[in-house]
Amino acid sequence: MARYIGAIDQGTTSTRFILFDDSGNLLTSHQLEHRQYFPNPGWVEHDGEEIWRNTVSTIEETLLKMKANASEIMAIGITNQRETIIPFNPKTGEIYHRAIVWQDLRGSEIIDSLKKSVDEEWLRKKTGLLFSPYFSGSKIRWLLDNIDGLREKAERGECVFGTIDCFLLYKLTGKIFTDVTNASRYMLMNINTLSWDSELCDMLSIPMKALPEIVPSIGRVYGECTLFGSSIPVCGILGDQQAALFGQACFESGEAKCTYGTGCFMLENTGEKLCLSKHGLISTVAYQIEGEKPVYALEGSIAVAGSLVQWVRDNLKLVKNARELDELAMSVSDCGGVYIVPAFAGLFAPYWRSDARGVIAGLTGYADRRHLCRAVLEATAFQAYDIFEAMAKDSGISLSSLKVDGGLTNSSPLMAFQSDLLGIPVIRPKVIETTALGAAYAAGLSIGIWQNRKNLSRYWKEQLRWTPGMDENVRSEKIARWSKAVSRTLDWEKEKD
Repeated sequence: MARYIGAIDQGTTSTRFILFDDSGNLLTSHQLEHRQYFPNPGWVEHDGEEIWRNTVSTIEETLLKMKANASEIMAIGITNQRETIIPFNPKTGEIYHRAIVWQDLRGSEIIDSLKKSVDEEWLRKKTGLLFSPYFSGSKIRWLLDNIDGLREKAERGECVFGTIDCFLLYKLTGKIFTDVTNASRYMLMNINTLSWDSELCDMLSIPMKALPEIVPSIGRVYGECTLFGSSIPVCGILGDQQAALFGQACFESGEAKCTYGTGCFMLENTGEKLCLSKHGLISTVAYQIEGEKPVYALEGSIAVAGSLVQWVRDNLKLVKNARELDELAMSVSDCGGVYIVPAFAGLFAPYWRSDARGVIAGLTGYADRRHLCRAVLEATAFQAYDIFEAMAKDSGISLSSLKVDGGLTNSSPLMAFQSDLLGIPVIRPKVIETTALGAAYAAGLSIGIWQNRKNLSRYWKEQLRWTPGMDENVRSEKIARWSKAVSRTLDWEKEKD
């Protein structure tokens, strides 16, 4: 009988289930998109029940494609969009409100108020984070303040505020846990002790009993799933970006990866050392293996990357698909002086400006849709450059290459331009679904399919490499114009008193 490791990859725009073999090879998968809700400007929501239905369907369809039985799955790992919060009843599973998505800005006023009364350096030392509506804490506070009866339910133990991993684990097994990587994104966990912090919870007036139990990412079976006719261990949980770091085999301090998906996220492993940023990055838990000390990472987060391509396709109707955008971008030698800063939900790292809004700068009569398409791709590379520079300053490590993954790495002009901007090779692995692969690795390690991380390192294989070739003067000029364009986005929305 064949034996597989399954990974649920629940992302911002879709849910996938992927089967891997015991050598880390991707065998087959199925993917379903879910609806995005935008009830107000700056608000983004998902339907938790739709996500759950899609999760079940992707598992069933993947098994059908593989002509396999559930009994052949040795374990299921979970990786998920982080910071997104679902309030649900831990006894009945009733969902009290649609999921508030990581991109959502409705907590901005709560954060602005905290900034006036709480020292941000105190927060950074406690959590590794900065004040931002990006993290889960302000989303939870908003729900408590605005949904009738929810605070009373939370105080009675009738509501859990779970990230998507917690919600899916509950639906699969009836258990309620979240792992340390997801917990580190709540703005409520002490990053030194890996436990919920009473001072942080009091700061946001959130009942601690409404939070799930925090567990290690790897090394424990959280529960058994019996929904598909067999008892399958569910083990191994990693937030999506930490999962990609793990799937890229960045196990040593100083190794880094960048994921180009709906957003763009660069993480650098800093080992067991908690490195607090002074240049606009955040510190997060990379992973924890049961019985071992946690491994930390520096992270730079970009809200809009692949979603900018979707916006150009769906809202502007400029192209029919990503391939057409690439072709148009490659048909010109440069952006024609056009720079796009996609601050749709403010600017994340290293600026952290929720008052910023997007701009298209440098337009002249010369520019046409080809230049706009090229500027769309270059916007992601410029944002990643800003994080790369901040990371080098914080860690003191100059990377000699950058591992990349995610859907946008299929864009050759983007990856080539990224290499030019960074001045180092950009390397894509053979398996680019590294987020799901990281969850599969975590699940396999938990039940002994692999004995240690060294076993996994040998599975990483390079597929493509882009090397820099841009003239230094041209590079410097482009970076200067990008910085000028970023400055045009600031102070668009005024902070409210």
